[in-house]
Amino acid sequence: MEAVANSDPDIGVKAACDAVALSRATYYRMQSVPFGPQPLKPRPSPERALSPEERQQALDVLHSERFIDSAPRQVVAELLDDGIYICSVSSMYRILESEGEVKERRNQLSHPNYSKPELLAEAPNQVWSWDITKLKGPAKWTYYMLYVILDIFSRYVVGWMIAERESAELAKRLIDNAILQQNVQPGQLTIHADRGSSMKSKAVAFLLADLGVTKTHSRPYVSDDNPFSESHFKTLKYRPEFPERFGSIQDARAFCQDFIDWYNNMHRHSGIALLTPEVVHYGLAGEVIAERQKTLNKAYDLHPERFVNKRPEHPKLPEAVWINPPEKQEENKKLLH
Repeated sequence: MEAVANSDPDIGVKAACDAVALSRATYYRMQSVPFGPQPLKPRPSPERALSPEERQQALDVLHSERFIDSAPRQVVAELLDDGIYICSVSSMYRILESEGEVKERRNQLSHPNYSKPELLAEAPNQVWSWDITKLKGPAKWTYYMLYVILDIFSRYVVGWMIAERESAELAKRLIDNAILQQNVQPGQLTIHADRGSSMKSKAVAFLLADLGVTKTHSRPYVSDDNPFSESHFKTLKYRPEFPERFGSIQDARAFCQDFIDWYNNMHRHSGIALLTPEVVHYGLAGEVIAERQKTLNKAYDLHPERFVNKRPEHPKLPEAVWINPPEKQEENKKLLH
């Protein structure tokens, strides 16, 4: 358009339009319209529009204590019952929309920004995870509370108990005993839990502070922040012999005693190179893996043709265990795989 307007008059409009593939009709039509965006003309206010005073009156009514939680339809109906009419329902909605208050007019509390826990364990007794689960009792609505403290590196249950209620004082006693039995030194351990009342209690917090233990908590409604305890409870409740209900608290304690003994000493855990938690927790993993490798070597020497690609190797014990590894580490894992 500008190229045609600024062209040499000797060329002529037709030749200039043909050169830029522009219709002469379009060129002449645009000549009569100012070039570029034009300022919008102010829209005249309709005669039926509410006055500024009436708009403010409607807004004040909507903000009043009586109607702060009411929808415009309810407001108009109640005002009509009182013999008052300010404006229509749609007008109230338009007023609220102009003020950005269509969804909620009450001041909303802002939720705190919970940081994602990122915990690393490179050896036993560096990070423990603990949680409480319910076991059904003999009658409906009766439960027993199973407390379990788990070392995330070795998956070893370092402490557990069953009680008839959830109690911060009982949790404090259990944690204190586990730390004493494992000879945990100040500054060595981090204990992770969800945001249950016992986990966040002052009694537990003061105990951990006195013992030099760091505590962390899961984010609300994020089950992945406490995966090791959740997985342990799933293993418990998916056992074939796990009953629908326990006849008494003594039955529950006897069952869990057998289960914890099996889990710590006999369960070959897939997350720790098919070793038992006890072997990993007490530093025997290297010896057990070496003996297993000897057995694999003998099998290879007897029948190498059965191992097509290479000599069989026993899985290695993970050098580090994370709760929520950093994003860069996750990306590196994907690249390696």
